[in-house]
Amino acid sequence: MAAWTAAARQASALSRLSASKSVNSTSQGALLIQRRGLSGGGDHHGPPKVDFWKDPMSPSKWKEEHFVIVSLTGWGLAFYGGYKLFTGGKKEKKEEK
Repeated sequence: MAAWTAAARQASALSRLSASKSVNSTSQGALLIQRRGLSGGGDHHGPPKVDFWKDPMSPSKWKEEHFVIVSLTGWGLAFYGGYKLFTGGKKEKKEEK
């Protein structure tokens, strides 16, 4: 899908280039530069995020995906522990002979 979008943008830029005959060569080159739009890859705000194992006591500094993984794991362990606690845990089966 992204390849088709990029190809369409390139074709659009080339058609604009050929349609405008009075544009000088420096602005023609500027039309061919692809803009990334709303990606915002290099524009970070705030402190840099770290992996959760590098600073385990500061969840506010963790990367978002690491925070989600740790949170879901914690909730899963809490529910499983509660289930085992309230259902009596592991029960031994008595075999009758």
